[in-house]
Amino acid sequence: MEKSEQTPFTELPEALVEEMLSKSELVGDRLYDTFKEIQNNKTNMRKQLQEQKILKQDTEVGYPGIPTTCGVDGSYAVEKLLATDFAACAAVAIEGLTPPSEKRYWEKPHHRVFIHPERHDPDTGTVIRGLMMEMELELAAKAPHDIVFLDGSLTTSLIYMNQAINKTLEWENDGNKTEVGKKLIEGFEKFLEDYKTILESSRSDKLWVSLPKYTTRRELGKMFNWPSYYDDRAVLTTILSPGEFTSPIPLEKPPQPWHLRIPYNKRELERLKNEVISAINRLYVMYYRPHNWTPVFRIEMASSVASNNSRIAVLLQGLKYQSGTSGIIEPYPLYIADRMVKHLGSAIPAFRQTATRRMTELHQGDIGEIFFSMHGYRTESER
Repeated sequence: MEKSEQTPFTELPEALVEEMLSKSELVGDRLYDTFKEIQNNKTNMRKQLQEQKILKQDTEVGYPGIPTTCGVDGSYAVEKLLATDFAACAAVAIEGLTPPSEKRYWEKPHHRVFIHPERHDPDTGTVIRGLMMEMELELAAKAPHDIVFLDGSLTTSLIYMNQAINKTLEWENDGNKTEVGKKLIEGFEKFLEDYKTILESSRSDKLWVSLPKYTTRRELGKMFNWPSYYDDRAVLTTILSPGEFTSPIPLEKPPQPWHLRIPYNKRELERLKNEVISAINRLYVMYYRPHNWTPVFRIEMASSVASNNSRIAVLLQGLKYQSGTSGIIEPYPLYIADRMVKHLGSAIPAFRQTATRRMTELHQGDIGEIFFSMHGYRTESER
């Protein structure tokens, strides 16, 4: 196993490997052409940002004290067995580098987890992903820290939840009630409340922001007609110097209006849903490069944060302090939370083995039948 990880071409035909390597060189040529185009236009792009007064230095907003920080991330996995699916999701909240450490009461546990057998269905991952978002937002809303970092876009929770609710209600219409669907519906109202808190960030003593690693949005690229090969984050990593950031601008709107289905047409949740969608339509985005060893961070935030220089100063100070290690190219608490939850998929077989052992203890017949029914084929996981 160790050798095959070190030599990834071991199991591939020699001719296939040679053809792929030759095509990879062609891909490198094309990517280099687009890269050079950005390099050649770097000066003009900086000038465009300066002329519109979008390019700024972090020293312009002041030097607040180092804030306390927290990172929240989640993961889910579905292992397909012969007789059933083994579904699990988890979310964790990790405090940032100390000092400073949060002195206010932080409710324990700093994690949420769900694990349950589910009937075979290709859309189980869609529903459990929605449950994962509920867990993430609950932990984020309860964290008492000055800054709470979330992984991914602030709009992702709405998209994933809408897909999960639609699929859950479709199952129930077909007479298929599931434990993961039940948990999702039970936590839906709390999800809306937590989401609203995060999207509005109305408290002056704390703020929530999201830092997606991957994005296709190009708010600045469209504004200045930059080449479309790269998104804004990739282009600005080339343009911005350490300590520079861009003024917050409105988040790009989708082609269709935001939508979230309410389960069972509960009218009392309509107001909350409308407030959530209204807050999403008022989101802002900015970019910041704290050090020369970090790429540019894309930061999505509430309008209440974007319009307040004092809160932006706190945010930049937190980002700068939490990305001070050259080996880590994202804020420390997000990096640790991401590493933790990514191990969920690889841990599922161990959970399955524990469940299998318990089944053999309870079974009076041929335990071979249990091993067959609990045989794992593959695990699908995300985030």
